[in-house]
Amino acid sequence: MIRYTTQIRVRYRDTDQMGVVYHGVYLEFFETGRTEFLRDAGMAYSSIEDTGIMLPVLEATLTMKRPARYDDLLTVHAIIREMPTARLKIEYEIYRNDEPLVFGHTIHAFVTAGSMRPVRPPHDFVDTLARLMGET
Repeated sequence: MIRYTTQIRVRYRDTDQMGVVYHGVYLEFFETGRTEFLRDAGMAYSSIEDTGIMLPVLEATLTMKRPARYDDLLTVHAIIREMPTARLKIEYEIYRNDEPLVFGHTIHAFVTAGSMRPVRPPHDFVDTLARLMGET
């Protein structure tokens, strides 16, 4: 299992009229956790796309337990529990201090940029995940 942690400060524009984070913004927070993990692992989206592979989102879910508010400092965990095949599932947990706020996941397909046909993940991607999971 890989667990990557990043922090996000809630901006005023992230909130709705009730003063809480608008539900759609949590998907952006998921994306931030995911992209920062990939970048830190040496697999930035841009480098993956340079190989002709795209990672569109096929599915996204979120469950809100408690609201986040303007200026809260949130901790976003991006979690990969299993090696990808033609799909990659990333789970997310968002906390304020130790208080759980939001849980969810995204499922991505590995597809060719031109035809958008499913393909297996690049070997370098799999090798990096295996190393991070301790499965070398």
